[in-house]
Amino acid sequence: NAEIMKMKVIALLVATLSVATAFAPQVVSSRSTTALNEKFWDKVAGMDLFAPNPDINKYGQRGKKVKQGSIGSNSYVPAGLSLSEYQKIRQKDVAKRDASYKRNVAKAGKYTDFTDWYVKRGTEEGGGWLKAAGRGHTFAKLKYEDLSQQKKYDGTGNIFGKKTSGKKK
Repeated sequence: NAEIMKMKVIALLVATLSVATAFAPQVVSSRSTTALNEKFWDKVAGMDLFAPNPDINKYGQRGKKVKQGSIGSNSYVPAGLSLSEYQKIRQKDVAKRDASYKRNVAKAGKYTDFTDWYVKRGTEEGGGWLKAAGRGHTFAKLKYEDLSQQKKYDGTGNIFGKKTSGKKK
């Protein structure tokens, strides 16, 4: 009986230790990372996509390598047009696109300095600029370049220019 009791106690002890180790936290050995173990985002963030050609993304680079394809013997030509007519239309489209691009390239880098705009607006502590047309807004297009030609709204009458009769309907 004593031997059976010893075996039961040993079995109970082994069972208790196995349960205790099963629910214990795992010990993780920390190693320093190498280039082979770096994370995906770290690889992507470290890439320099413009390293082979750093000027490719600068404004105005479009005309250096981009050109319209030529029409070959198997190319599409719309019904009702001859090959020469279709080429003329395509050349006009390319010229129009290029002119628009050159116009926009010429505008690049031209900005309004905030300080100059602020002073020009006439902002003062009295708030007189609030009564000016547009309240200091710089309009993209002016109907009249000369400010003396602009129509003044004095707050009376119909602002839409329609004639109003004295009778109400």
